[in-house]
Amino acid sequence: MIRIVLLVCFYLFFPIVIIWLCRKWTLLQKIGTIGVAYLVGIAIGSIGIFPEGSRQYNLALAGRPVLPDAELTTLIDNGKIGAEDVLVNQIATVHDMIPAAAVIIAFPLLLFSLNIRGWMSSASKGFLSLILGLIAGVVMVTVGFFIWKDSFPESWKLAAMFEAMYTGGTPNFVALQVALKVDPTLFIIATTYDIVVGAALVLFFITIAPPIFRLILPANIEKDTAPAPSNPDGSSMETSDPDDFSGMLRKGKRLPLVKALLLAVIIAAASGGIGILMKSLIPAINFNAVVILSVTLLGIGASMIKKINGIEKSFQLGMYLILVFALTVASMANLEKIANIEMTRLIVFITWCYFGSLVLHLILAKIFRIDSDNFLITSTALIFSPPFVPLVAKSLKNKDVMITGITGGIIGLMLGNIIGIALSVFLKQF
Repeated sequence: MIRIVLLVCFYLFFPIVIIWLCRKWTLLQKIGTIGVAYLVGIAIGSIGIFPEGSRQYNLALAGRPVLPDAELTTLIDNGKIGAEDVLVNQIATVHDMIPAAAVIIAFPLLLFSLNIRGWMSSASKGFLSLILGLIAGVVMVTVGFFIWKDSFPESWKLAAMFEAMYTGGTPNFVALQVALKVDPTLFIIATTYDIVVGAALVLFFITIAPPIFRLILPANIEKDTAPAPSNPDGSSMETSDPDDFSGMLRKGKRLPLVKALLLAVIIAAASGGIGILMKSLIPAINFNAVVILSVTLLGIGASMIKKINGIEKSFQLGMYLILVFALTVASMANLEKIANIEMTRLIVFITWCYFGSLVLHLILAKIFRIDSDNFLITSTALIFSPPFVPLVAKSLKNKDVMITGITGGIIGLMLGNIIGIALSVFLKQF
């Protein structure tokens, strides 16, 4: 039991160390906290510190993440499994519960700072570019699915996950992993390949993309006038890097964040209740999908309340829980096993989704006369999520588009689960 408690504590609190290391080391800062969390997790899962369980235990799992207590006790009483398998099952329970809990609590926190009304009323070009980007993503992911659907396992699930990823970023990607119950090893393979392809696109965005797109699209004449999110008292909220965790424990911020966390827990519990109710009424319904959708919609509703919307660092608190998720899920994968799996076509599919969506978005932006800066910042927000927005805004030398990027990214975060789950329902038929 002590080992399980220590494991839980490691998953919950080691992200603090990751955040600290990323602040101290420039190289790690470039990789990003989520990237570092994945790397640490994969390293842990690959060094062989977790017991694998006996053959009888793994046969009894039959693809399930853990064995129910009653079934476990029966197997022990019949002498089919031993004490080592009990430990394996306890560790598997931790690996099953922590990611799910982290995601459904994180999402309301990520959505509380949403300022959709002010943004929609003033950033018309940014909003139109966002809509065009969403359309481009759905079209290209769907086309890619039909081209490569027989090339790798659970292709309809992966397509839905990548659509959610390209709409709202990593949080949506992990949320769909939970909602669709994607195999952890397959999830890590997809994530690893995604990092490789995504890194190339990030490099493109911050180097030669701005001058190229400014040759193709109209110049950004009018500065983005979207109002910055404000606190209930009218004071301006910070709009700095969403990956900036500094100041969260300062006096005056701690109590509001605790309240935000409690509200997120209440929303998560209420969503679980909704899921149970819907499951009882419609047995065939996907319980996890209902919970994720409920959490998203309730989080959006809460963001309309000024006192909740004005809580500083609620987004960062949500991202901290995403770090917990990333660390936990990555530690469930074994790098040696991943290296032995041939899935080259998955890399091709991911590349198609990334660059195909970008090209189609560019064509639509040209047709609708979207300026280059709004196009690039909304593409960044949709494909890479808000933490990358300041980086690209800096390369554009146009800080005024940062609010459009961050707000658009959060809207993508809001819609990612909904679009991803809807797409999964459609693609599953094929």
